[in-house]
Amino acid sequence: MKAIIGVGMVLALLVIVPSVELVMAAGDTPGEYLNRTEVIWSLFYRLMIIAFTVGIVVSGMIVWLVMRFRESNPKAKPTPYEKEGVW
Repeated sequence: MKAIIGVGMVLALLVIVPSVELVMAAGDTPGEYLNRTEVIWSLFYRLMIIAFTVGIVVSGMIVWLVMRFRESNPKAKPTPYEKEGVW
């Protein structure tokens, strides 16, 4: 579990740090400026796409788990503990 949290934090930092630099900084050469509102909305839409994709994957996994392990599934067999009635 600690490894998953660690990898998640590293990936989050790899996405957040460059995004913050783009939003808060202007171009290096004089005369070139960033439209901050455009960059912020672009970042918002990009993160919303990621959030929707993660939501779709999680929802799909939940539906699959519910359908796979439902009691009326013909392939579902009781475990040895369930057969004996010992928990």
